[in-house]
Amino acid sequence: MTTLAHTMMTAARPVDPGLAGHGELDRYPYADAPGGDRPGTPNWDGVDTEMGRVGRRAGGSRGRGLHGQLVQQLGQMIVSGDLGADRPLVPEEIGQRFEVSRTVVRESLRVLEAKGLVSARPNVGTRVRPVSDWNLLDPDIIEWRAFGPQRDDQRRELSELRWTIEPLAARLAAGHGREDVQQRLADMAEIMSHAVAQGDSLTFSRADAEFHALVLQITGNRMLEHLSGIVSSALQVSGGPVTGCDRPTDAAVGLHLAVVDALATGDGPGAEAAMRQLLTPHPEVDRVVPAPREH
Repeated sequence: MTTLAHTMMTAARPVDPGLAGHGELDRYPYADAPGGDRPGTPNWDGVDTEMGRVGRRAGGSRGRGLHGQLVQQLGQMIVSGDLGADRPLVPEEIGQRFEVSRTVVRESLRVLEAKGLVSARPNVGTRVRPVSDWNLLDPDIIEWRAFGPQRDDQRRELSELRWTIEPLAARLAAGHGREDVQQRLADMAEIMSHAVAQGDSLTFSRADAEFHALVLQITGNRMLEHLSGIVSSALQVSGGPVTGCDRPTDAAVGLHLAVVDALATGDGPGAEAAMRQLLTPHPEVDRVVPAPREH
């Protein structure tokens, strides 16, 4: 096994979405009326009341401590509908509820604004935006939707998106990959083969995500390349109809190897056909339950 394959077998790649830049939240004042007098005040019942101590707990949203945890908490509440559209979000109230500073709240709301989940307006403050304004291709929103009330729609939409773009990507990538990329694709297939033999579904899914992202990255189409991170996120939380990417089997490994061979020989139609077969749902199994991404 190559060094890269060995590394992938033992460790996952960290995910770091980065911080959003300064936006509308720095320009407009927040509504500061007392919480009990405002119509549509968010209902915080049932939320994590230990945010103030989360920095001492293991793990965290993207490894960003209090800030990341608050983004995760508020994002999940917005996507689940607990914080409905047009609801006011007052930093002082959020800070008191989750025992974090105003700076942490502001940075968290700024990230959510960049994702299209909230907006700030003069004399109105910060409010939740309607679903039509969300960046539905954002990896965090993909995850939050996949584990919320919209899970069925999210998984169906992800499956349809992959069916639309990945066979075309495989056709375009045929013959375009550099030797080092071709080796990485072969490494991922090798890792999946070892994972099947060991019954290791987690390692299989990680290598699978890397494999499909690589295919998109060598298409020569920058817009498709931009979707590689989205496909990786989709694979981690997809669920929905079971395809060759969802179950660690020898047949799935064989289809991945068929894609590798077709790409290496410049066989565009063959790569497209193998990818489409790989993404075809298995009729005997309706759905799988995905596991949350590890952060």
